[in-house]
Amino acid sequence: MSDAPRIALSDAPRIALIHALEESVLPIRDAFARFWPEAMRADLLDASLSADLAVAGAVDPAMTDRFVTLGRYAASGTGTHDTRAVLFTCSAFGLAIEAVKADLSIPVMRPNEAAFAEALEIGPRIALVVTFGPSLPALTRELQQMAAARGRIVEITPILVEGALQSLKNGDTAAHDQAVLRACTDLGPQDAIVLGQFSLARAADVLKPHVECPVITTPDSAVRALRRLILAV
Repeated sequence: MSDAPRIALSDAPRIALIHALEESVLPIRDAFARFWPEAMRADLLDASLSADLAVAGAVDPAMTDRFVTLGRYAASGTGTHDTRAVLFTCSAFGLAIEAVKADLSIPVMRPNEAAFAEALEIGPRIALVVTFGPSLPALTRELQQMAAARGRIVEITPILVEGALQSLKNGDTAAHDQAVLRACTDLGPQDAIVLGQFSLARAADVLKPHVECPVITTPDSAVRALRRLILAV
């Protein structure tokens, strides 16, 4: 038996995770298990958000209000064990997440910001891969804005892997991963490939042997960044 000290449940930092896709839950749990097992996760899932966004085509004021409500609920914690940070795992809702950031006093992290920061430190040529169509324009803008804020010029190769998300929803994980691999073949020189949704993280192990640049996944980047942020306080 290990003699390492155990963190009491009441001492574990509580991190609220807000999901809009069921497929995002397992990847972020896996990332926490590997990089920050001491953290206490509090999961909130509203799968209607992604469906409603697909119908609406863009984040509207009503959607933003829903996010603010979710953020306040997540931040409230238990009353005795306050939430230390909120992480959204849904990649297509940047404007709504910014509203939550402005509303709360605790750290609120967009799902892709840590991964984008890592990619920008590697180089300017970044392939951005998604399987949920509405995510692509939102994430492209976010990456461009982050690059501009750092005084960087970025060359983005946007990739929408059609049909892969439905394969994942149908339980055909191999078809999902192979579709991602095919979409990332013959991209030309890239400094990094960012798998831009939490649900895409599972394809990284299939992809890495076939590309020459780093493959960055959003759950791993987010958990590492959150751990640094919270433990530095």
